Amino acid sequence: MKKTIVYLLALLVVLALAACGKKDEPANSPAASSPASGELKITATNWSFDKTEYKVKKGDTLKVTLDSKEGAHGIKVDKLGINLGTNKSQDITFDKAGTYDIICSIPCGAGHAKMTAKLIVE
Repeated sequence: MKKTIVYLLALLVVLALAACGKKDEPANSPAASSPASGELKITATNWSFDKTEYKVKKGDTLKVTLDSKEGAHGIKVDKLGINLGTNKSQDITFDKAGTYDIICSIPCGAGHAKMTAKLIVE
């Protein structure tokens, strides 16, 4: 009986420690994303981007990178001169504040028309 209690307590401690290591927000959260360094990375999968919004600061120059995990995709933001193909990068200076539409520029199948996100220059 004592061994069972000791094993159960040990199991509870292990589970409690494992739960403490979890993050509150999943890595692929659809919430807005702000770049931490000099790069804005946009990840594309079939018919979606990894975020619904990307935020950058006005005046920042960032390396904008498109990382396609599934299929061939492109991103285009006409008013900012961004036009990238699959797994390509482009240096951009964000000198105009506003909200801009990011669209997939390569027809990628049935969900292509809904493959959009927002770029917010604050």
